[in-house]
Amino acid sequence: MMVLPEKIECWQMVEPGRLARARLDVPELKPGEVLVEITACGVCHTDIGYFYDGVPTVTKPPLTLGHEISGRVVAGEESLLGKEVIVPAVMPCNNCPICAMGRGNRCLAQKMPGNSLGVYGGFASHIPVPAADLCVVPERKGIPLEYLAVVADAISTPYQAAKRADLKAGDRVVIIGAGGGVGSYMTQVTAALDAGVVIAIDQVAEKLERARQYGATHTINSRDKSIKEIRDEFRSYCKDNGLPANYGWKIFECSGSRGGQEIGLELLSFVSKMIVIGYGMHKIEYMFSRLMAFDAELIGTWGCLPGYYPEVLKLVLEGRIKIEPFVEVRPMSTITGAFKEAHSGRLMKRIILTPDF
Repeated sequence: MMVLPEKIECWQMVEPGRLARARLDVPELKPGEVLVEITACGVCHTDIGYFYDGVPTVTKPPLTLGHEISGRVVAGEESLLGKEVIVPAVMPCNNCPICAMGRGNRCLAQKMPGNSLGVYGGFASHIPVPAADLCVVPERKGIPLEYLAVVADAISTPYQAAKRADLKAGDRVVIIGAGGGVGSYMTQVTAALDAGVVIAIDQVAEKLERARQYGATHTINSRDKSIKEIRDEFRSYCKDNGLPANYGWKIFECSGSRGGQEIGLELLSFVSKMIVIGYGMHKIEYMFSRLMAFDAELIGTWGCLPGYYPEVLKLVLEGRIKIEPFVEVRPMSTITGAFKEAHSGRLMKRIILTPDF
């Protein structure tokens, strides 16, 4: 028998830069909805952007942030009761022209925990969510359910980016921000999908060394280097290894920083693609006629189609994508410190918070 809570315990962003404990009424579930008891929620760069950097949320504060969620269904659709699930970071309406185009990850009526799902988010004890697109975890093969929270964004978002890039076996890949929370999994995803060359670019030597252990075939440390120096190092590596430097690369920009995006645009060349994954509030100057001259593509990507989640989970359960070396589990009561550390940009591992209300 499922135990239902009297209240939803949560940490709310009262206003940007300020968190507070709160207790919310458990809403009456509508048809097609379930209540998930949260096992864990990852701390994402997107949460940090909302909290520190003025990135606006659809639902205005106070609201509960957090969108990397794993848990168990405790109420709602009978067929899902007791099931372990991953809650997709973006859940489309499945009933609009954009969804019909197969682009439901950018559905304009989508529900995103911690942003556009009312006041509900993952830094809580429970969350009401649409049932249709939940990813049921049929088995875990010894992987803690807490770890699987990062499938909801840190792993699935790179997978969606690979799909948008039409990544094929043997492709040549550059990943900028390869040591970050999303970049480290972008590296693993491209390797798991059999990319031929994976060049990881980052500013932290320890993260680049780790990237070599988990899919990168070469690394470039961008710290204290000009864009021209990074470009020349890239070209030199290509020349030394019999690779073309001026065509056919697929560049994944994961940092969301001005410098990272400028590196990507500098490396973008003939019949190449640059996929923008990271988010920042800055603007970039670029001569767009180069896209025409290069017959190149500049592509944005957002979240991940829920339909891809079983494919992503399969890669994790097969061991082709590793989670444990890249995460650290902490109690949710440490959320303030976790946000500060994530904002510093110095974390080696993604923090996963588990409810301890």
